[in-house]
Amino acid sequence: MDKKTSPSFDLTGKVALVTGAGRGMGYDFALALAEYGADLVICSRTLSELEKLRDEILARGQRALAIQTDITRIPEIQAMVAQAVQAFGRIDILVNNAGINIPEFAVDVTEESWDRVMNINLKALFFCAQAVGKVMIAQKGGKIINISSQTGTVAIPRRAAYCSSKGGVNQLTKLLALEWAPYNINVNAVAPTFLETPFTEPMFKDETFRSYVLGNIPLGRLGKTSDVSGAVIYLASPASDLVTGHILLVDGGWTIH
Repeated sequence: MDKKTSPSFDLTGKVALVTGAGRGMGYDFALALAEYGADLVICSRTLSELEKLRDEILARGQRALAIQTDITRIPEIQAMVAQAVQAFGRIDILVNNAGINIPEFAVDVTEESWDRVMNINLKALFFCAQAVGKVMIAQKGGKIINISSQTGTVAIPRRAAYCSSKGGVNQLTKLLALEWAPYNINVNAVAPTFLETPFTEPMFKDETFRSYVLGNIPLGRLGKTSDVSGAVIYLASPASDLVTGHILLVDGGWTIH
């Protein structure tokens, strides 16, 4: 293939901000972005976890800034973004990863648990996008990647608040893509299926639940964070410059039936 027309996944010289980076998917996304050449701003509520990640990024030869942030507090979001810009001069990529789930049947959902899920999964995600979006509008370009879920497309029991929040993320992704396209900002979402992680390991010890999940995935296996990292790198890179407002399902085929 002609080198001029081959897709580029190179992120050299780019600055990426990842929320919820202290553990799980966010941790792995940050490392993957560093592997492809990006410098990182990483945030979560637990500084010790961020410091470990920061050291791993530095060991890969990339710059890294760890900022302890509670994204449910909008002033802290704004301070984090200001600190990132002060340190690096720009933000090219935002991975809106932070999120929670509180498994409950709909009849048992409390106002407290509903608000907690919505405040982190949807409200905080929006205000992170807004704060970084203002930076990207000023610099006339950027990539925003919202981490959604297949539950934004299909319903799964005991996830009333979670499904609602991720459906909101999908619609918000499309709205921001529409409003910010004139500024050369791509806004997309990645929507994974169930992943095999230390966090979900106890869940899959329930053979009935494991069989239910695998029975709905035509490819016959659970996801890995590396499966989702591949989608994040694609949407962060020049290879996806003509893609915006898209919900990229990484679900093994769950939502096709």
